[in-house]
Amino acid sequence: MTLMEECRRGVPETVRRVAEEEGVRPEKLARRVAEGRVVVPAHADRREEVRPVGIGEGLRVKVNANVGTSPEVCDPDLEVEKARAAVEHGADTVMDLSTGGDLGKIRRRIMEAVDVPVGTVPVYEAAVEATSRGRAVVDMDEDDMLRAVERHMRDGVDFMTIHCAVTWDALNDLLRRGRLLGVVSRGGAIVAAWMIHHEEENPLYEHFDYILELAREHDVTLSLGDAMRPGSVLDANDPAQHRELLVQGELVDRCREYGVQAMVEGPGHVPLDQIPAVVRLQKRVCDGAPFYVLGPVPTDVAPGYDHIAAAIGGAIAAYHGADFLCYVTPAEHLALPDVRDVIEGVIAARIAAHAADTARGLEYAVKENEEMGRARWELDWERQFELALDPERARRYREERPPQAREQCSMCGEYCAIKIVREALERQRERS
Repeated sequence: MTLMEECRRGVPETVRRVAEEEGVRPEKLARRVAEGRVVVPAHADRREEVRPVGIGEGLRVKVNANVGTSPEVCDPDLEVEKARAAVEHGADTVMDLSTGGDLGKIRRRIMEAVDVPVGTVPVYEAAVEATSRGRAVVDMDEDDMLRAVERHMRDGVDFMTIHCAVTWDALNDLLRRGRLLGVVSRGGAIVAAWMIHHEEENPLYEHFDYILELAREHDVTLSLGDAMRPGSVLDANDPAQHRELLVQGELVDRCREYGVQAMVEGPGHVPLDQIPAVVRLQKRVCDGAPFYVLGPVPTDVAPGYDHIAAAIGGAIAAYHGADFLCYVTPAEHLALPDVRDVIEGVIAARIAAHAADTARGLEYAVKENEEMGRARWELDWERQFELALDPERARRYREERPPQAREQCSMCGEYCAIKIVREALERQRERS
């Protein structure tokens, strides 16, 4: 029985743990899982091993960190280190997007290295296997894709991205109208190229019932991929993107019928003013299913700083209802990220999530802001470090550029605004 099916009968222990962490009533949370408005990704064989994470309606915004090798840089030890660093700095989940080396071994090592839910994209492995046998990516057959899905589920992954919603209709919209950047989703490009080459419908869509049977057997959460996500703000909200979204909505319904948890992936590069409408449309079409966004990135001209661009878009998306932010690192569009890039990407996404949770009035976020304000008024530096999203960096800045007096910082010194007002108030109290 899947977690969704269990929640239709009562409150599983996994859901109780999430409810306690989130500060919500267990019965209410179980009802949202049963309805498909919250997912708790945890493979049937890993429920006791994985720290349960709730993603969706009424919960704090979560952050995912991508790691994984490439054909250019294949160092499994580095990817394990990156996964651990991501979790240490607050990532709620990790996705292994490896395309170089022994993919199964790398995947299992990452799963063993962290205690959070781990996701994958099986079609990458199907493509890599095809090329390793001297074939082109488009020469693989539909069984290659489905076998990769099954292999990942048997390995114990907690959630996986399936690019099952790009159909002939969406692809024809793209080809007919054109785009500045075409298809930028790697998994989406693999599937779209296969469809164009074979002139056939997407096998992940045609055989979705089989995928659902596997997902139900292993209780794997499906992340319905967005193959048509825009790679430029000039491509946002075009017919291809909207056509795929309608199919995602159809597949959400089918997942719920099977008792399989599902979330929906979304764009991509989107202008700032369009982000609220994108989120509202997804929530309406997909009946409140958790929304997993990459960014959104609201400007295309920030290479080297795309973690900042994505945090801006992510904060707006999350405030308007997005539930799950996939981090973007400073290396996005440029190179495979290193450990430092991963940490900066996680912190940037957590800032966006916290800003959205603050604006939404979540109790934990309001309380943390209140405690930080109090610590700053009291010039309690240790407490400020404890509350910081990146305590190490905050402490390092102060230690590397120390003030002359312990209470103040080297920015203002004796002209510290807080110190000046505090001393004025103290003198006033003494006079009275």
